[in-house]
Amino acid sequence: MAALGFLAVAAGSPLTAQVPEHPGEIEGVVRDAETGAPLAGATISLVGQRRAAITHGDGSFHLTNVRDGSHTIRVERLGYATATVVVDVEGETEIRIVELQPSALDIGGLVVTGSLTERSADEALRPVNVVRGEELQRRLQGTVAATLKAEPGLASTSMGPATAQPVIRGLSGDRVLMLEDGARVGDVSNGGQDHATALDPASARRIEVVRGPAALLYGSSALGGVINVIRDEIPAAVPHHLTGSATLQSQTVNDAFGGSVSSQLPLGERLALRMEATGRTTSDMATPVGILENTQLDTWSAGAGASYIEDWGHVGGAVRHFRNDYGIPGGFVGGHEDGVRIQMERTSSKVRGLVEDGLGPFSTVQVDGTYTWYRHKEIEPPNILGTLFQREVVSGDVLARHESWGPFASGAVGARASWEDFQYGGALFTPDSRRVTLAAYLMEEIDLDPLRIEAALRYDRVRVTPEASDPTADIGPIAARTFGAASGSLGLLFDAGAGFTLGASVARAFRTPDIGELYSQGPHLAAYAYEVGNPLLGNEIGTGVDVFARFGSDRVSGEVTVFRNDISGFIYGEETGEISRVQLPIYQFQSNDAVLVGLEGGLEWSVLDDLLLEATSSWVRGTLETSNEPLPLIPPLQGRVALEYEPTSWFVRGEVEMAARQDRLGEFETVTPGYQVFHAAAGVRLTVGGRLNVLTLSVENVTDQEYRNHLSRVKEIMPEAGRGVSLTYRVVF
Repeated sequence: MAALGFLAVAAGSPLTAQVPEHPGEIEGVVRDAETGAPLAGATISLVGQRRAAITHGDGSFHLTNVRDGSHTIRVERLGYATATVVVDVEGETEIRIVELQPSALDIGGLVVTGSLTERSADEALRPVNVVRGEELQRRLQGTVAATLKAEPGLASTSMGPATAQPVIRGLSGDRVLMLEDGARVGDVSNGGQDHATALDPASARRIEVVRGPAALLYGSSALGGVINVIRDEIPAAVPHHLTGSATLQSQTVNDAFGGSVSSQLPLGERLALRMEATGRTTSDMATPVGILENTQLDTWSAGAGASYIEDWGHVGGAVRHFRNDYGIPGGFVGGHEDGVRIQMERTSSKVRGLVEDGLGPFSTVQVDGTYTWYRHKEIEPPNILGTLFQREVVSGDVLARHESWGPFASGAVGARASWEDFQYGGALFTPDSRRVTLAAYLMEEIDLDPLRIEAALRYDRVRVTPEASDPTADIGPIAARTFGAASGSLGLLFDAGAGFTLGASVARAFRTPDIGELYSQGPHLAAYAYEVGNPLLGNEIGTGVDVFARFGSDRVSGEVTVFRNDISGFIYGEETGEISRVQLPIYQFQSNDAVLVGLEGGLEWSVLDDLLLEATSSWVRGTLETSNEPLPLIPPLQGRVALEYEPTSWFVRGEVEMAARQDRLGEFETVTPGYQVFHAAAGVRLTVGGRLNVLTLSVENVTDQEYRNHLSRVKEIMPEAGRGVSLTYRVVF
């Protein structure tokens, strides 16, 4: 295998060629195009191969296990324009310096979620968001939902800060698919607003969001979209040396302190090891009118992964353990009088084998296996087990990709099988149940430059079996159910030239009723509700249409999307107005047809060389078609405007977060006034000891304004968080 060097990326003085020192590696140096200074902490990605490296203090980098052929290299560092180079590798080539031009405009990162191959966000066939690197550090909160809430089309629903769950285009819970490195998380966050997601964003390398019901690689429960927290737990290549990052963060609004450290190191020429640990502790959250009691949190996680790397590909595995102990406040309408504490833990393991040498007609074949064990306890004062959820998941996936094949530029076929065991305890009388899923899918792309077409088909068959049948149960006949559904999508992307791209997609997706929606019987104490299932529920079938336009230049980038999502058999908990024998309000799961329409967009404009204006906006309207009544828990028109001054070594930023009054209400909802909240941040980037060090100081809710989130269950008793100062330190090595 030949060594590979770089061609110069930016204009500059002639550069002297060098001879590669390490065959089979990409070697180079990244520098500032204006000053010639080496840039530490830049990310070098081998596009389509999910391999990356970080530059040292002298700007040098190495990418190992490089094959002969054509490669696309992407170089990113905040404060500089992203550089992309395509290099054909045949025999030994020269090494040249990569020069990055300073620029405040941040081009979207690479995307793997819901896509056949890794590609830049502006080349994706559907609306996507990518939060990564230093931007992820600036936004970092204790939950994935809170970290992402500034993105177009996203909002956050909660029953206290620890339970924040993402909302995409007005859909949440089981309609938003949460992934970790492409694998389902396997928690019970879809079972109630009081259930936290068993994901810590602190150690994520990047977080990707696919908006809309078109991610057919992952199956059901993606009517709203997909969120993928990417850590690269299983290494794909042997690093040249020890690399990683460490982060510390403190926040005054809840006396939070937390941190994370992740590292990847070589163990000889063929073995790679990755290790990480995270932890976070908080006290009760402060608001402008007082303390929101019983919202403290203690969470930690640890993980390790290893791979054996060969010329044909790699095989590896990873294991992770996550624990979270948090409080649910009490005293609000629908809340437990004294509050509840929740103890949750999750252990997951995964294995992966990837053949990159090709197998028959396929260029790569990937096999994944996962096992997840999850337990969730809801503890009433003083120390009584109120509700117990336990879940085990075993799954296997096979994905075979091909390159140019007849009329198709690329494509993939895949299959998935999973077995899930659900157990319940405490005062919850939902029967223990099993769910078995089998699925197969096909995706193909046709490149008719300047038009690209993607089509996908998928079929899932799901069998749900309760441990005990009861044909005469009060809620209806409890018996095994079988669900089958076909999904499909068609996407078009047209390069109109001059930086304009137009896209459209139509997708049919489905969701199988959750176990609780089918068979639930009993009190859910943390949510203060008596939940009654409906064993006769059918599939939710969603048909979504997206039309979007993108524009990108050296000064301006933006995207505007219009969407419509028709959902047949939309399942929701309807308050009956009755009180159960244990004095809790009764919620009965019902189905109805629903439609959601909306508009979302984002803009980045480099007004001056170092001055950046950012703006985002999102609007969605949800309606139950039979009754023509509004869907509950729909976010209002909302948006953000920010002005940021960002030279290459420091930045200052001011931002206003806005939301309109929400008076289009579902049953039992109350009006939420609009608001404007101001935030500010500043930070510096320093190279110390050959390592990139980033220090960020943020002030949220600068004026300590009292405001309420329409999607918060506790808004009747307390507003959102008051003024808070956050200090975050991150070192990349």
